[in-house]
Amino acid sequence: MNIIVVTGASSGIGKEFVRQIDRHFKSVDEIWLIARREERLRKLSASCRHSCRIFAIDLLKESDVSLFCEQLRNYNPKITMLINSAGFGILGAFTKLPIDEQLNMINLNCRALTRITYECIPFMDQDSRVIQLASSAAFLPQINFAVYAATKSYVLSFSRALNEELRNKGIHITAVCPGPVDTEFFERAEKGQGRLMLKNYVMVQPQKVVKKALEDSRNKKEISVCGIPMKLFLIGCKILPHSLFLRIMRFLK
Repeated sequence: MNIIVVTGASSGIGKEFVRQIDRHFKSVDEIWLIARREERLRKLSASCRHSCRIFAIDLLKESDVSLFCEQLRNYNPKITMLINSAGFGILGAFTKLPIDEQLNMINLNCRALTRITYECIPFMDQDSRVIQLASSAAFLPQINFAVYAATKSYVLSFSRALNEELRNKGIHITAVCPGPVDTEFFERAEKGQGRLMLKNYVMVQPQKVVKKALEDSRNKKEISVCGIPMKLFLIGCKILPHSLFLRIMRFLK
């Protein structure tokens, strides 16, 4: 049985991945949908032509993750693609945001992503692919987005290293690094003490990000960056010192 696993499938970019996979991937037997909100997953599943298996689990709970791992062992599928889209961010000064929420950000964006990747790799074969949702925030430290940017730097670094480790096995990893995307992300992110004004100028639609990510994954690219502004931002982060960007952010704050 050939399957594709998508975490964070109930909304945003994860949901869009499911929609595009359902339309364009023919040789997939099932799409495994992972998210907390079961009602949303069932609605998404009902709209898909492919058979979907629903895992209404919380990736922050070890018992829920263990349940998913048990199902992997029971079904012993071939995972042709893993898409780790689950994650969240909170804008605001580090010392003013609740520490529990910031630790949960680390646990979901980094720990859960790492665990799901680790558990899925044994079920992958030649030409299997992994797509990890990082962010353009991974390119440099971010004032008032300190923990989120750090978690996405982890995802980017981890993905690039793993891509090289697994190259000989024919498993390819792509880190997706979008800028602001028009999803529910900011409904939660901006409940903190900050606002991301940049989004008003460079916001893109999830359909565009996902289409680009799937193309780059198919072409075995290690990083997927959607849109000219974010590509220029990446180049700038490589050329200019990060201290300069941080001073500019402090001035604009």
